[in-house]
Amino acid sequence: MNDLESRELRYFVAVAEELHFGRAAQRLGMAQPPLSRAIRELERRLGVRLLERTTRQVRLTAAGEVLLRDARTALDAISAAGRRARNAGRPAPLLRLALKADNDADLLPRILSAYERESAAIDVELVLGGRGEQAPALRDGRADVALLVSPFDDRGLDVEPLLTEPRLAALAASDPLAVRPSLRLADLAGRSLPDGTLVGEGGSPRSRVHTDESASARPRTAPRELTAGTRQPLSDITQIFRLVELGRMVCFLPAWVTRRYPLPGIAYRPVADLEPATLAVAWPRDAHSPAVAAFIRAATSVIHPVG
Repeated sequence: MNDLESRELRYFVAVAEELHFGRAAQRLGMAQPPLSRAIRELERRLGVRLLERTTRQVRLTAAGEVLLRDARTALDAISAAGRRARNAGRPAPLLRLALKADNDADLLPRILSAYERESAAIDVELVLGGRGEQAPALRDGRADVALLVSPFDDRGLDVEPLLTEPRLAALAASDPLAVRPSLRLADLAGRSLPDGTLVGEGGSPRSRVHTDESASARPRTAPRELTAGTRQPLSDITQIFRLVELGRMVCFLPAWVTRRYPLPGIAYRPVADLEPATLAVAWPRDAHSPAVAAFIRAATSVIHPVG
């Protein structure tokens, strides 16, 4: 069998993620028939069925699940190779640091100050993104190092924890639960979260929240007019806080974020059975950059000073 081509992998990943040939073709900017032919040819060459197709749905087979995982890794590696080469070829290479702006636990100024004292330090470019975007940025070469908060996908990454603090529930100050000194996840069951899910009895998301859902699918713990009604996940902290103040959702935030945003319309309460948040520094496992190593030393020295 000939080696797989990156084009074939991109085609397959699009279909596997969309589970719909029409949407995948639109995403790729191509017509559906050649996409279908390309996937059939890929299956023929591999000698395995990657997708189960019916008139109603497309599903991944066990072989398809494996190829999807490895294809994502391979495409990330290809992208990373090009981006890292371009950065290394600059007259003045940069250390690209990925982070969410409000999720550094106020450590970033101290880390950068410590990093500047390292002999291998180079200029730092901040790669700002939303929640969950930092680990992919490391894998596909958009960033060299990242500050990120658990949980996250650590495939292909090395990680050094820096700081662990409780996660607190943010809810409207007028919410009846706000009078309690502490909560449990079961107290918040059915409440809407910024990612469009609902808090489950065990703390896990129960279902998607859409504006066209029936009343029976809405949280029982809040009046119907106070449900989120959000079709897409929210990442803008200002929007999230406004919806929390209005009683339309709750969210769980690391304690360091709540200290940064003391708001009269929001009550922050500890949740006894909610896992804490850990801020970590992460970098690609195959990184051999003196600048990356220097940044990791600086970050850890801020938390664990030597001497």
